[in-house]
Amino acid sequence: MTVAAHDIRIAEEDLLRAEVYDLLAALLADPPTQEKLSALGRLTGDTTAMGKAVETLAKLARNTSASSVEREFTELFIGIGRGELLPFASYYLTGFLNEKPLATLRKDMASLAISRAPNVYEPEDNIASLMEMMAGLIDGRFGTPASLEKQREFFNRHIAPWAAHFFSDLEQAKGSVFYLPVGTLGRTFIGIEKEAFRLGNG
Repeated sequence: MTVAAHDIRIAEEDLLRAEVYDLLAALLADPPTQEKLSALGRLTGDTTAMGKAVETLAKLARNTSASSVEREFTELFIGIGRGELLPFASYYLTGFLNEKPLATLRKDMASLAISRAPNVYEPEDNIASLMEMMAGLIDGRFGTPASLEKQREFFNRHIAPWAAHFFSDLEQAKGSVFYLPVGTLGRTFIGIEKEAFRLGNG
């Protein structure tokens, strides 16, 4: 008898981690609609670095339009030919797209039974997909929730070597306004995850 993913109790702090990964994935995959901006505008933060980034993001979401965020998203990630940033592991780690990090990721995806969504055309090593994969490993959307050891292995191989650098670049990008606190949130969260996984090794 197999145990369904929803029958396995996931700790509340792990569900919160998955929510942050999902939030980053959603914001980096597509520009938010007006409805999503309204939802983001209702988020509340606290006095931590992550909490302050959430507060800033919520404030911007309440005071901007979907069309202006879409323009910013296009300039940052798409552009004419290319955007200001190339949010791919291969690019950050080798200077080129579709390199060894992508091949390694595809191999690991196959072993974890993670398949590429049919409506996604970008290489799988883009930051949005990696954030979504990490959320899925935590909450079990690819099957049984992954052990912390498997999460750590995936994170250390595919996210830790470059994601903080990308999020820092996003904070400092010329075109970042709405996406500046997204960069802060991502950089801070990746730092917390890296440290938590490091301490978990002991």
